[in-house]
Amino acid sequence: MLFGFDLSTVDLYPLLNSLRIAAIASILIFFLGILCAYYVAKLPRWLKGVLDVILTLPMVLPPTVCGYFLLMLVGLRQPLGRWLNTFGIRFVMTWYGGVLAAVVVAFPLMYRTARGAFEAFDKTLAYSGQTLGLSNTYIFWRVRMPACKPGILAGFVLAFARALGEYGATSMLIGYIAGRTATISTTVYQLYQTNDSRAMFWVLINLVISTVVLLAVNLLENRQKKAVKA
Repeated sequence: MLFGFDLSTVDLYPLLNSLRIAAIASILIFFLGILCAYYVAKLPRWLKGVLDVILTLPMVLPPTVCGYFLLMLVGLRQPLGRWLNTFGIRFVMTWYGGVLAAVVVAFPLMYRTARGAFEAFDKTLAYSGQTLGLSNTYIFWRVRMPACKPGILAGFVLAFARALGEYGATSMLIGYIAGRTATISTTVYQLYQTNDSRAMFWVLINLVISTVVLLAVNLLENRQKKAVKA
């Protein structure tokens, strides 16, 4: 018994679904964030500023607004949504719609962190590799990425945490269907609305996960500081 209810009555689907959505979204964000951050960091300042605004906008917009724009883009009544539906792909009221929502909302965290890491990279290391005849691909994966690893990992962890705790855009796009689209965040809201004490269980689960994520980020930051001092 916990908080007046039997734990055996708790459906763990919201946890599993949240982890699935966050994991898939984080992998997509990892590669998209690195790709965008790497190329944007090399652009002229004025163009970089414009793209920064566009790519970072979901971070400052209310999540429900992001969800609204997603519905206007892939909703079943929209041209793109209807076209995708002809192939059996629909992001509304499906768990993988939650992946799309999580990618849009959490992407700026990965992008900004990775871009900062790339901009702080000592370019003389890349120039030295070029003088040795190393290819740009080799330099990127064997020189640049290891040097930027702490910052990139911190961005990945933050993006995972944001995707895991996403509520606004997720609730707009996929709603709440027990056993199908329920996530931790939407479950907390639904249980609270019905005065169900199990809401506290999910609050504690979210609190534990968030604490672990913050500890991981702090650990990565400390490692980065030690590496800079060394």
